[in-house]
Amino acid sequence: MLLLNPARSALLVFAVSSVSCAAPSARDAGGAPDPGSAGVSPASPADRVALFGDMHIHTMYSHDAFMGTVRTTPDDAYRYARGEAIPHPSGESIRLSGAPLDFLAVTDHAEYLGALAALIDPSSPTYGHPLTEDLFNGQGRDARARLGALSRLRELGRAGDPINGPKVRASAWQRVIEAAERHNDPGRFTALIGYEYTKGVGGRHVHRNVIFRGSEAPELPFSSLDGDPEDLWNWLDGLRGEGIEALAMPHNMNQSDGLAFPDRETWKGAEIDAEFAAKRIRNEPVAEISQQKGTSEVHPSLSPNDEWADFQIVQYYLDRVNNTDPISVFKGGYWRDALLTGLEMEERLGVNPYALGAIGSSDSHVSAGSFEEDNRFTSRTNTPQARGSAYREEDGGWENFWTPRQATHGTGGLAGVWADTNTRAAIFDALKRRESFATSGTRIRVRFFGGFGLDVAVTEASDPIATAYEAGVPMGGDLEGGGDDAPSFLVWALRDPENAWLQRAQVIKGWLEDGETKEQVYDVVCSDGLEPDPETHRCEDNGAEVNLDDCSISRDKGAVELRSTWTDPDFDPGARSFYYVRVLENPTCRWSTWDALSLGIEPNPDLHATHQERAWSSPIWYTP
Repeated sequence: MLLLNPARSALLVFAVSSVSCAAPSARDAGGAPDPGSAGVSPASPADRVALFGDMHIHTMYSHDAFMGTVRTTPDDAYRYARGEAIPHPSGESIRLSGAPLDFLAVTDHAEYLGALAALIDPSSPTYGHPLTEDLFNGQGRDARARLGALSRLRELGRAGDPINGPKVRASAWQRVIEAAERHNDPGRFTALIGYEYTKGVGGRHVHRNVIFRGSEAPELPFSSLDGDPEDLWNWLDGLRGEGIEALAMPHNMNQSDGLAFPDRETWKGAEIDAEFAAKRIRNEPVAEISQQKGTSEVHPSLSPNDEWADFQIVQYYLDRVNNTDPISVFKGGYWRDALLTGLEMEERLGVNPYALGAIGSSDSHVSAGSFEEDNRFTSRTNTPQARGSAYREEDGGWENFWTPRQATHGTGGLAGVWADTNTRAAIFDALKRRESFATSGTRIRVRFFGGFGLDVAVTEASDPIATAYEAGVPMGGDLEGGGDDAPSFLVWALRDPENAWLQRAQVIKGWLEDGETKEQVYDVVCSDGLEPDPETHRCEDNGAEVNLDDCSISRDKGAVELRSTWTDPDFDPGARSFYYVRVLENPTCRWSTWDALSLGIEPNPDLHATHQERAWSSPIWYTP
């Protein structure tokens, strides 16, 4: 049995803050809206609330989840998000230890949607199909047998067999929609309608999730069998013309081998032009940068001067044959690199296709996100040995153990939005304007504003948030030239009361200089009374520690709240730029260390024993 994280019991413990300011109001803290306010818009943007959710969950209607013995439905996924216990394929019950989510989108794969689940449904026209025996014989055996059944499914689908016919897929899609309608409770919990478009190119991920603004949805989702991502955008444009609003969000860019964010050539082999760039950013305003298959914020080989770039970096990439030169493999596969490329493309094309906001999510395939490090669960066989965080008895110890790929996975992230209310439309609109943020699974609330003279305005204001909206722009916004004056920014982060205290907040800047992209990490506010060094732009380490004997953490270090204004000391008024915030918690045990602790063994030496959970804001862009 896993030990409880000591930080979880500290719900209302006060710690030393790095700044002196009044306690945040309920609005500033981003608390859940009053249930009585359902459907009521706030008086002003300053009254927006922080909501946390998961926009990437798979159930039995996804073919890969079904092959992994998942038999839970979209209804189960929504019940889990709302705090209930649901069954895991291993036979255990799984449940969130912390607070329920504010919103959830079930995003089953559009490809073969519900095709396998229909084989065991007596009401389905494909019930008793010949593939059923092959499929179930393969279950419980090795992965090769299951892949053989999946290959057979694809062959049948291409041959026009009804196993993947429109009736089967439309039936499953309708059940997904109906489940969302049943669980949608405006003002209290939002169930978004969505699905995953799962394009693979030689095993490399060019995936995205599609989310709808309301209850209106097409009869069938557009899948990768229907076309490439540009065709998907054309389809979304067409839906918009019919009054159906939807957007797409790329994810798993870290496993695309650079195909996620091309800068010269489309997937059809044509040259990228302004029309292509405009079409992309119109349909894809945000990207999922944190999930269980690792983070896609940044890679150490692309940003060698970022000491915190090596966070939840997944090893053993899908396309191992071409995984030889790190730069060629990872360039075009990470969010920060795309933000930089977008500056160059805007200079060249007049349009930035990569002006992308940020969210996190789980990509769980068991109808439930495993966001909590001390409450980790995975697919099918839910044991530390199956996860690669513990050696088997026959291994005899770590010296004979080969660390599998899944051991480098994270627990999964969360999507944060600053929304007018907890409703589909309000959450969707927050994503469209990029007033969104990502976390690694923790529930840090982060706000970020930029403007010219904003530091003076908010310092003198009785209501800094209202003033920041009036005198500047929030995350996701655009700043246009203010002469030679440097922009200033308001950075504000509030600790997750069930996790570790905050260590530092950083601003990451990227800019275009003489046609070349540059980047810099600035620590802008430190915990424990420390100050950023003006030369290195770094806070000293605050001395927070983790006891690996029981995973307890320092209780006298870190901040409940980090708040500061910051003015770019290296501003060039002629350089296109972007800025975003990254907030780091004090170190805590990684999930693999919690697993080792539960078994009384040393943690896997190939894995980080501790890490620093974090949150990322969407950027603010500056245009000369």
